[in-house]
Amino acid sequence: MTDFQATRARFRIPDGVIYLDGNSLGPLPVAAEERVARTLTAEWGGQLIRGWNSAGWMVQPRVVGDRIARLIGAPAGSVVVGDTLSIKVYQALAAALAMRPDRRVILSDSGNFPTDLYMAEGLIETLGRGHVLKVVAPEEVERAIGEDVAVLMLTEVDYRTGRLHDMAALTSKAHAAGVVTVWDLAHSAGALPVDLAGSGADFAVGCTYKYLNGGPGAPAFIYVAPGHAQTARPALSGWMGHEAPFAFDPSYRPGEGVERMRVGTPPVIALAALDAALDVWDGVDMADVRRTSIALCDLFIELVEAQCPALELASPRDGTRRGSQVSFRHPHGYAVMQALIDRGVIGDFRAPDILRFGLTPLYIGEAEVRGAVAVLRQVMDGGLWDRPDYHRKAAVT
Repeated sequence: MTDFQATRARFRIPDGVIYLDGNSLGPLPVAAEERVARTLTAEWGGQLIRGWNSAGWMVQPRVVGDRIARLIGAPAGSVVVGDTLSIKVYQALAAALAMRPDRRVILSDSGNFPTDLYMAEGLIETLGRGHVLKVVAPEEVERAIGEDVAVLMLTEVDYRTGRLHDMAALTSKAHAAGVVTVWDLAHSAGALPVDLAGSGADFAVGCTYKYLNGGPGAPAFIYVAPGHAQTARPALSGWMGHEAPFAFDPSYRPGEGVERMRVGTPPVIALAALDAALDVWDGVDMADVRRTSIALCDLFIELVEAQCPALELASPRDGTRRGSQVSFRHPHGYAVMQALIDRGVIGDFRAPDILRFGLTPLYIGEAEVRGAVAVLRQVMDGGLWDRPDYHRKAAVT
């Protein structure tokens, strides 16, 4: 059994704060402080440019990728880290489309994160080959899979409601129709068990600053199924994806396997923080995480519905059909969330009316759930959210 008391001690969370926003930005792992300091002083400061070889900076994207692979059901050598999630979406989608040159439809759903849809729109315009982006309701995805579809591009867990797609079933249906799959694991990796190899997924991408706690702006990852790794076309043919970057050839030759999906110079300091954050997962059983997450979310729903009837559940009630978050609706959700944050309970808001709460067993337990609901009840019963400053939206919600 995973010792969640021990994992909780490995994070720096301010006194008096109940942090329910790890689904947006994970808290600081204590080990990351020392690791980043060492990277700055002993490596960059002491070794200077020699650090690319002597400190292993050049191989960080692959080494850290293998650590993430263990958490998402991927084999070693199939995941590489670097750049941003938007870039990785673009790469995966471009490679997937190249595998189906005779088809023109990209199928996604209205619960997908907007940047994925934006990247698809941009790629379609760049290619200029008549591709179309078809967006359907989440429950209509399976019926919309057909032989006209080139790529099925979905986020496994809906960022607003936490609704969970059945990756294995949809991938199987897609493959039966000759469709290539691209899965976004931004709200899955570190939140619930993922089995990319077992499900047969073709490509997957994800960020590392949410449940993996890599820090603000931490680099993203991309997975390429081993069967595609030697043939996937790297649309962004950056020098780090070259077969021999320091040969400085005038023409591009793709690197071996998933290495070809590297683009720019590795963000060494950010990768050091992420690598230290992944230490927390040593000895953690994802089945324990999932079981405890469902129990905490179920308790949260039960207490909120009993004590705060003005809030409407937006997430699936069945824990097996959602990720590791719970969302409620309220017409003044932004103001309610600001009142909560002002009182030490940190969640976040998503337009138009969603209050999101991430419940992560690594550092959240039953006491935090009960404490958060007690504060929420005070805010709702007393109308404490209805202050002008709580209604004034900041740049980041």
